[in-house]
Amino acid sequence: MLRRVLGAPRGPPALPPRPVSRSAADHHPPDLARERSKTVTSFYHQPAIDAAAEKPSVRLTPTTMLYSGRSQDGSHILEVALGTWWLGGRVPGGFGAGGRAALGSGLPFFGVAPQKSARYLQQELPVRIAHRIKGFRSLPFIIGCNPTILHVHELYIRAFQKLSDFPPIQARGDEERYCSLLRQLLEDHKDVVTLLAEGLRECRRHIPDEQLLRPFLDKTLTSRLGMRMLASHHLALHEDKPDFVGIICTRLAPKKVIEKWVDFARRLCEQQYGNAPRVRINGHVAARFPYIPLPLDYILPELLKNAMRATMESHLDTPYNVPDIVVTIANNDIDIVIRISDRGGGIPHELLEQVTRYHFSTAEASAQDPRLGGPFRNLLTLSQGAQACPMHGFGFGLPTSRAYAEYLGGSLCLQSLQGVGTDVYLRLRHIDGKGESFRI
Repeated sequence: MLRRVLGAPRGPPALPPRPVSRSAADHHPPDLARERSKTVTSFYHQPAIDAAAEKPSVRLTPTTMLYSGRSQDGSHILEVALGTWWLGGRVPGGFGAGGRAALGSGLPFFGVAPQKSARYLQQELPVRIAHRIKGFRSLPFIIGCNPTILHVHELYIRAFQKLSDFPPIQARGDEERYCSLLRQLLEDHKDVVTLLAEGLRECRRHIPDEQLLRPFLDKTLTSRLGMRMLASHHLALHEDKPDFVGIICTRLAPKKVIEKWVDFARRLCEQQYGNAPRVRINGHVAARFPYIPLPLDYILPELLKNAMRATMESHLDTPYNVPDIVVTIANNDIDIVIRISDRGGGIPHELLEQVTRYHFSTAEASAQDPRLGGPFRNLLTLSQGAQACPMHGFGFGLPTSRAYAEYLGGSLCLQSLQGVGTDVYLRLRHIDGKGESFRI
């Protein structure tokens, strides 16, 4: 298969005659195609990847990351105390268990033998990457051969090689070099979601049922989120940022996060439509709790952009007199619920089950509306520019947000009032709540 993908000839190539004696040719046959095939096969099917893919991943709870986060002497950069639930509830022999409350929630933390945080990543990241490489291998042939998908596949293979080839981390200098590698890989993989969306769109006509790809996309996207959170957390432990332990904000105010992304979404909306609906925030606006802002920074702008776009496009005849969008915060001991209510006409019955499917989008159809003339004709171009979210028009925004919410132990639900508007409920489990937290 790989020989056909990369254009390798089926048989030995016809080489031009060379001034070589017959005896030399007998000892060194010019079988370049076979050697090339071996090289390609060895790149895509490495025994080390196969072995790592058979290992289970070890997922941490955010509480574990929080309490192992920072120490006065800086040893938090190398050391991390792991909870007993991370070890399946077992405390190794010779180590005692001491309880520590999780921010007053009653959730105990049991410290066991200190392990190296960087060493944990060094062991864990190759395993998770190998799992994703195995997922790419399982794709249908016509999809796996797509150049864009193949490029992402190769990104993962090279990341596995770089991480696996890194020498054991023994000292602070080793850890600093490992951090440089993590930063490089985060930069190399920053466009993976966009590349996946582009590649699958290019070959979607060959996919009889796109729902068959949903498990692959859900797992690939959430695994990527988890790896980025773990790597970013370790890098952030080097920083001294108020109210933060790594990437975990110990006093996150959901109202402030929402306001930040409201401003972002309104600027995009004004660029595209000349105006933007106002947003009112109510409910538990003073709530504060420990949480990881990173996934919210993806989900919230997607939901707010959808609400603003629906509002503006359902009021094209009165673009400067549009109803407000209302965001309600509901905080409790188990989870946080954010409801975004718009008056954008709702989602038609026949589309309600499709809006959370990958590659379903109405952006192109909207751009054809004759009322979106003049500056609005470049809607799709604008939305795919550097200043806008690249997922608009790819149909990845809502399904990715849903996958992220479920990965974080929550859910994303839509309630459509056809002819009136849509309510979107984002429910996320607390990391220090009464219920069991999610794992990264």
